[in-house]
Amino acid sequence: MSRIAVIGGGPGGMMAAVAAAEKGHQVDLYDSNEKLGKKLYITGKGRCNLTNAVDIGDYFDSIVHNHSFMYSALYSYTNADFMAFLEKHGVPLKTERGDRVFPASDKSSDVISGFKAALKHNCCRVYLNTRIIDLLITNNIVNGIVLENGDMQSYDAVILATGGKSYPSTGSDGNFFQILEKNGHQITPLSPGLVPINTKEDWPRDLQGLALKNVVLTLYKKTPKGQKKVKSMLGEMLFTHFGISGPLVLSLSSYMVGNTKDYCLELDLKPALSSDQMDARIQRDFLKYQNKDFGNALGDLLPSKMIPVMVDLSGINPAVKVNQITKEQRKKLVACFKQLRIGIAGLRDFNEAIITVGGVNVKEVDPGTMESKKIKNLYIAGEMLDVDALTGGYNIQIAVSTGWLAGNAVK
Repeated sequence: MSRIAVIGGGPGGMMAAVAAAEKGHQVDLYDSNEKLGKKLYITGKGRCNLTNAVDIGDYFDSIVHNHSFMYSALYSYTNADFMAFLEKHGVPLKTERGDRVFPASDKSSDVISGFKAALKHNCCRVYLNTRIIDLLITNNIVNGIVLENGDMQSYDAVILATGGKSYPSTGSDGNFFQILEKNGHQITPLSPGLVPINTKEDWPRDLQGLALKNVVLTLYKKTPKGQKKVKSMLGEMLFTHFGISGPLVLSLSSYMVGNTKDYCLELDLKPALSSDQMDARIQRDFLKYQNKDFGNALGDLLPSKMIPVMVDLSGINPAVKVNQITKEQRKKLVACFKQLRIGIAGLRDFNEAIITVGGVNVKEVDPGTMESKKIKNLYIAGEMLDVDALTGGYNIQIAVSTGWLAGNAVK
């Protein structure tokens, strides 16, 4: 039996602790918060989208950075394994649109209760309100931890699962990235991921509270040769007091690496129609409302809140009769529907980010065990790794899969 310290009481840390204890090790789980799974409590507005039920082979399409690093972890501990684990520990599940899996109760606290039941069943000792400030490392071998009060505890192995820097109020302060860097690990620069966007233009703010469904949002990046398409996605978005948010926006934000001002977005409000079809549709509506002012002729095409904004963006006088609108003016209106440009002023900060992009360089971690290649007997799991995915439950699955692999690999 080895003495194992697991630092971090999120899904990755709790799973690592359970996996190590099931192998017969004595496990101490430390968390700086007053309760386990503090970030899980607020995941999915308290509903907790805990994994995704798609075939495990399809997971890699939703992992934005370093998906190949995850092959061993995801195939060793699959989404089916995680779902079976929760149901075994008293958490009935349900699957919703997009194969997103939730607790049947819609309560994230039930997921945490399932983890706690597993920890208790496997005799893991849990230390809350306990902050770890350093590692004891000799000759590149970890042999213990240093508590905030100065106490030193000896351990045969340490598993780090302290998360990134998103939602710092839940304990993810990024402190351990500095400790790892000090001990020879390379940390890929950290940035907010799955985060809302501040827009350059004011008009999105005028639409605050308006949600759009079945629209296509495309991310472009400036290059010396012009604009390059980065990613295009269909889904839902939301206008806010600072710009834009919603599933589409959050997902595309994770593809923005480096200077966010190098990027811009293009919104297609009617992706089912080509530009020619859009023009034909507008002409039909104009014929239907031929005696109306332009400002009153878009009710069949747009939510009422969006009509004044689109009229303004088109540059067409709202008082002009639709039968007087020229072909050139109509062409500009079609572009507003199909290629509405949105400038990016920047991302919201870590306080609003669901995840952290960046982290421990995965080239310095064994993908088959999660053991550091720099420090023996040190294992790294979850959001600390430079791996991140889109919304839909993928990131929690990454955390538990890497946590399970780390806990299972401890010698």
